[in-house]
Amino acid sequence: MKLKYLFPLFIATVALMTGCADEESVSLLDEIQVSSSYVAIPEGGGSTTITVTAQDSWTAEKVTTEKNKVEWLTLSSATGSAGETELTFSAPSAIDGRTAEVLLHSGGKTQRINIIQGLTKISEARVAEVKAGPDGKTFRVSGVCTSIVNTEYGNWYLTDETGTLYIYGTLDKKGGTKNFLSLGLEVGDEVTVEGPKSSYKGDPQMVNVTVIKINKSLVRVDSVENEMLPVEGGEFTAYLTCKGQGVSVEIPEDAKSWLSISSIQSAGTNAVVKFKAAANTGGDRGTTLVFHTTDGAKDYTTETTLNQKGAIVKASVAEFLAAAVGDTQYRLTGVITNIANATYGNLYLRDFSGETYVYGVKDFKDKGLKVGDIITIVGKRAEYKGTPQVASAVLESIIPVTAATIAEVLTKPDSSQDYYMVTGEITSIADAVYGNLYLKDGDSEIYLYGCHPGYGATGDFRKNFLAAKGIKVGDILTVIATKSSYKEVPQLINGIYFSHESAQ
Repeated sequence: MKLKYLFPLFIATVALMTGCADEESVSLLDEIQVSSSYVAIPEGGGSTTITVTAQDSWTAEKVTTEKNKVEWLTLSSATGSAGETELTFSAPSAIDGRTAEVLLHSGGKTQRINIIQGLTKISEARVAEVKAGPDGKTFRVSGVCTSIVNTEYGNWYLTDETGTLYIYGTLDKKGGTKNFLSLGLEVGDEVTVEGPKSSYKGDPQMVNVTVIKINKSLVRVDSVENEMLPVEGGEFTAYLTCKGQGVSVEIPEDAKSWLSISSIQSAGTNAVVKFKAAANTGGDRGTTLVFHTTDGAKDYTTETTLNQKGAIVKASVAEFLAAAVGDTQYRLTGVITNIANATYGNLYLRDFSGETYVYGVKDFKDKGLKVGDIITIVGKRAEYKGTPQVASAVLESIIPVTAATIAEVLTKPDSSQDYYMVTGEITSIADAVYGNLYLKDGDSEIYLYGCHPGYGATGDFRKNFLAAKGIKVGDILTVIATKSSYKEVPQLINGIYFSHESAQ
């Protein structure tokens, strides 16, 4: 039996023995004492009560971490008064053993209470069995590290013949976090880990695993040249260490039309594999290259990624709408006029030339975007039932826009970086060609130096917009602009039209 199994058993035994002592205080603190500093809760669920004796009021808190909130443990009270108080610890049934620590504070002193529920039972399993198993159960599983996505916390993928499992967090040899690189785990290594199974949005994973054993792969990628190839193509080189019987690689199906093997050279345990990529007339592309070797009985692998920049065309919305459906990437900048789906980022984007529907923006819900913000996206020209739209959009930049009254804008410092959305009544038009006018909101009025049809308007596109839209004195106009001053008089400049309401 391993020591780590003996230790919880010892704690449980001590806890049970201590709990049997009638009103015996095992604490040596004068300020706060407990009848038992070790508490055992039945594995099937239940409660255990101890007596707290304090000279003053006291508080209780569970020791938690970012990834372990100890939500399974319930305390009957988090506070108490001087004298004797019963404190009950409760927990539902546990799939595996678990432990926790509770701190009692009183009179500047702290009493620690160790909680144990059952004994940890580790089940050896394959990936498919882990994925089908209950959350909270501890498994030991072996496989090959096929991809590493985070080298600080140790997030990676483990694969065996039954499937692939995501590992969310890997502890170092001392049980610490954020020290993944100290383990020396690489793609292609065979590894055995232990840890609890959980789920994230329905997807199975193992969390904060302990590495039991690493069997280093006989082949690894030491370095690469031109990991990001230019749009015009070129040569990608992978330098490998191979301790097996030669090295081989195949071009993946998704890259055979544009990638080929130039040469494979070996000298001792060193190997150099060169690839040639054709010019890229479409969007960004990439592939995963898997290298193989063998010791005569077992296949070992390692992998690397190759990416190539695509041709990104900077375009107005009108130019984008006129383009053909395809993989060409377009860069568009404009104002968000409507958000149709706040989860996926389905929205409408408008510049001076027109408006288009964007069918989703990657990671939209994490960006904090809102109607009125000015964004730059890159995406493909697509369409749905004949209607043009942007597909596979990726957010490149954001200019946040703040809604403000005229009175609020008048108090702001001059800045060409801060954009405001302002609404007011047009009281007079000083220049109908460029859209210079006065806006009033309540008792506050401000001069707008230029009202343009949308973001990106230049030259003649800035002219005669008011007439084209039928905007006149008395209308309610909403614009996006920055605050400036002319001869110490505050004004809005370079106004971007957002909307208006006709007075008639």
